[in-house]
Amino acid sequence: MNALFAVSTLLFYIILFTTLITPYLVIANNGTWQLLQLSIGISAMHMQLLNNDRVIMFDRTDARQSWLPLPHGGNCRHYIDDKIPITDCTAHSVEYDVVSNTTRGLFLQSDTWCSSGSVAPNGMLIQTGGFNDGDRKVRTFTPCSNSTCEWKEVNGGLNVRRWYATNHRLVDGRQIIIGGTKQFNYEFYPKSSSADSKTYNLPFLAQTCDIEENNLYPYVFLNVDGNLFIFANNRAILFNNIKDKVVRTYPMIPDGHPRNYPSTGSAVLLPLRNLESKNIEAEVVVCGGAPRGSFLQANIGQLLEALNTCARLKITDPKATWTMETMPRGRVMSDMVMLPNGNVLIINGANLGVAGWDRAANPILEPFLYKPNSPIGSRFEVQTPTTIPRMYHSATVLLRDGRILIGGSNPHHYYTNREAFYPTETSIEAFSPNYLNPNFASLRPKILKPSSQSNLKYGQNFSVSFHVNGALTQDSLHVTMLSPPFNTHSFSMDQRLLVLTNRKINVTGKSTYEFNVRAPGSPILAPPGYYILFVVHQEIPSEGIWIRISA
Repeated sequence: MNALFAVSTLLFYIILFTTLITPYLVIANNGTWQLLQLSIGISAMHMQLLNNDRVIMFDRTDARQSWLPLPHGGNCRHYIDDKIPITDCTAHSVEYDVVSNTTRGLFLQSDTWCSSGSVAPNGMLIQTGGFNDGDRKVRTFTPCSNSTCEWKEVNGGLNVRRWYATNHRLVDGRQIIIGGTKQFNYEFYPKSSSADSKTYNLPFLAQTCDIEENNLYPYVFLNVDGNLFIFANNRAILFNNIKDKVVRTYPMIPDGHPRNYPSTGSAVLLPLRNLESKNIEAEVVVCGGAPRGSFLQANIGQLLEALNTCARLKITDPKATWTMETMPRGRVMSDMVMLPNGNVLIINGANLGVAGWDRAANPILEPFLYKPNSPIGSRFEVQTPTTIPRMYHSATVLLRDGRILIGGSNPHHYYTNREAFYPTETSIEAFSPNYLNPNFASLRPKILKPSSQSNLKYGQNFSVSFHVNGALTQDSLHVTMLSPPFNTHSFSMDQRLLVLTNRKINVTGKSTYEFNVRAPGSPILAPPGYYILFVVHQEIPSEGIWIRISA
């Protein structure tokens, strides 16, 4: 009996160990889920894909020691918490290598809780603000290939404290940083001129913030006329940051409910097409959120059902009005991820409550696929569910291979809370949309040239060579380029997809083709920097390649 028990115990631990180190795979017709790592040691609150195919993930340094020790003899963070001296020699940021599925701990000195960021034209991540000692910090991370790059921090890089702000890359490569807690203003980074050193009031942020609802992490998109579309709670403006002037005010969303933190819906700029037209259209979709009053009700333990509506607005239309659509379920704290083929994946979140610790319930495990070009009423498809709730402080980004990386949720102190119904989540997983189904392998293009890291100029005509099985028509094929966003708190800053203008398809060999296309004509359409280029055939995208566009 003892021998049998010993063998059974050994088998149990072998199975357990195998489970911990072997990613699981769940396959279905509407997508595939894969657990990549059971724990990366931190909870991924913020994510950014860089042009070396590594993802920077980080959370907050005030959560005390994480589960990922820094190398012995490395940096430690020293601070006072509740009048108790704390020495923290653990990582609160990691560099995740997509290809090898490995992570490397990174040292952060200041607190990045609920901060923001954007990538500069040279590929450097510029990360701003946070909590307490981090609220005026600017941190930079320059990608490298030899795993020696680390965070660099600049004290006083911001004019004012920025907590829950939004960043956006502008046509000249600078960042505009908008809002934050008790900050109804904006500023620029880097501070390359005297004008950049100023802080500018933005009354719209004060007008959309009241006692009942906050309006943090406003949704910001660069419009095709060079102005900024800024959305806060249920209202939107078009703003000229050069003249510091509101040039247009849009109608309020018909139901009047708030969509920004803590009501926390999400928003996306739909793909920009017909880039050589004199009248390029731009359209924004805002989905989910929480009904007015939900935050106050959540504070007394009453969790209201999240909004099941999406509001869609053609922001270039002189008579723009919101069109309302209905999702399969109400969602709060969901992310809207732009896919290479122009569809949108709505992922993560909950059905009840608002953003905040233990202020939400009923996690929604099934992503929704939104097809913006389908007829209204038939745009949503429910996808395969995950098994891991991703709620407050979860994050997600699209990878170059077409998968969606997901991590984080509820980063409590010491990265655990046994009493919490939804404890801290330190795993990462990947969702593969149905376009990566092996059954579509014959339709999937493979880019032959240009090579990755190629440089493009605005308005440049260039050729994309690729291999694909089967006959092609120009209508079934297009080339897209995506700006990889900085994601946190259910919003992807700088997310942008452009459909390039088709010129001509040439047959160059057996199942090989050359597609002549034109790069976007100006930085108003595509701010300078790194993008991922895809060839899409019958809605099946290739693996992308990195390109860099500049003047």
